[in-house]
Amino acid sequence: MEKKEIAITVKDLKIIYRSLQSKSIKKNLFHPKKAERSNFEAIRGISFSIKEGEIVGIIGKNGCGKTTLLRKIAMEFLERKDLKTAYMPQNYEEKMDLEQTCIEFLTETGDREEINRIRTYLGSMKYTADEMSHPIRELSGGQRAKLFFLKMSMQGSRVLVLDEPTRNFSPLSNPVIRRNLKEFQGCIISVSHDRKYLEEVCTVIYELTEKGLVKRR
Repeated sequence: MEKKEIAITVKDLKIIYRSLQSKSIKKNLFHPKKAERSNFEAIRGISFSIKEGEIVGIIGKNGCGKTTLLRKIAMEFLERKDLKTAYMPQNYEEKMDLEQTCIEFLTETGDREEINRIRTYLGSMKYTADEMSHPIRELSGGQRAKLFFLKMSMQGSRVLVLDEPTRNFSPLSNPVIRRNLKEFQGCIISVSHDRKYLEEVCTVIYELTEKGLVKRR
């Protein structure tokens, strides 16, 4: 049975973010409360479409609202019953029970066949037998990130929403992660500052500006 082609449209999103521009702060030095209010800005009417196999990279200046936008996109997709979506925020470790082992974190049923499959997956991602049985809190940041990626892929998600997906990986692990994401059989919407990821993996690039999303590639 063929998979139904994905065609997703995001329409008229509005984001409110804390501007990091210093001008508004300097302008209101003698009115702190006013400065605090004016330091929040809004972007309205954000819309874009994504098709099967596209990998979208969103770029923009620091503090322009990229993470806020990505969170809104994730919330919209996660509410849909017809679309299996996984979301990896920057603080993804908060979604992990650090006392669990790698196998416990990944297992759904606990049966022997599933556990053997998990061990095979972990082995392919360079986890040792000891590491598979260690609490997640003892793993490095890169190993935890790989574990989170593996969880998303095992859940059969067709859309991945990723905030800075390559930031915790070592120079040796990054090429492997980029290749895995490039080969993902679905859609990816991501925010990144990683030039190699944007150049090698993303098929579409948007820049978030004060006027909304502007397509750059």
